[in-house]
Order: sequence, then C-alpha cells, then structure tokens
Amino acid sequence: MASMSSHTQSLVRAQLAAELPVVPASTTSRVLLHNDCLRVVQFTFDAGQQLTEHSSPRAVICELVEGLMRFTVDGVEYRLDPGDIVYLAPHAPHSVIADAPSRLTLTMVDVPAVDTARAAITDIRGDRDE
Repeated sequence: MASMSSHTQSLVRAQLAAELPVVPASTTSRVLLHNDCLRVVQFTFDAGQQLTEHSSPRAVICELVEGLMRFTVDGVEYRLDPGDIVYLAPHAPHSVIADAPSRLTLTMVDVPAVDTARAAITDIRGDRDE
C-alpha cells in the first residue's frame, strides 16, 4: 500500500522483499512513498521481463537492489549489478530488461517541489544559503 506523507514527516518501510516478491513471468510494482517532493516505487521483474522505452517528466534515481539488468539510457545500454545506480534527467528516454529475477527501486524527484520545500524550510528557520 502506498504511503502518502508530508515531506516534513519521516517514514520507515520494512520487510519489502516479503511484501513485494518476484512473481514468475511478471513485472510488479508498488508505490512505497509519495509526497509533494518524492515518489518512491519498487519494481520486481522475473528474468526476461522488460519495460519498453519511456520517459518521466521528473528526475529519477534508480537503484538495482538485487538481480541483473540491462538498462538503456538515451540509446546506450548498461549492465547493472546489485548496488548500481542510474540517474535519469527529466524526459530522458530509458528502458530495462531483467536478465535474472530482479528488484529495482526508483526515486522520482519533483525538482520544482523540492525548490519550493527548500524555500519554505529556509523561511521557517530564518537562514538562507548565500
């Protein structure tokens, strides 16, 4: 179940592997956190599953938690091992293919919302970065 929270509230999500197992011959996803600045989604892929080329209007950070994947960004294919990360600029075309059962966590960042939140926090604290 997705957790909607304010960017000013902390949140812990645990036991994710049990909550979202790799399903044979499937790609599954679950929203783990969603607020006005961030959206965190975890995907599981069985071997051979893929997401065809697409893009996001947000900046995206992807971390391969387990498995092996081929990740194509702007037409260039990369092999990912567990712990590898990919940064996607807004609107960057990308696709993925799982070469083994895999778990991938995406963090989508709404850059304008982050700027707005930073300004609000700065106003509350009364300090400014110069």
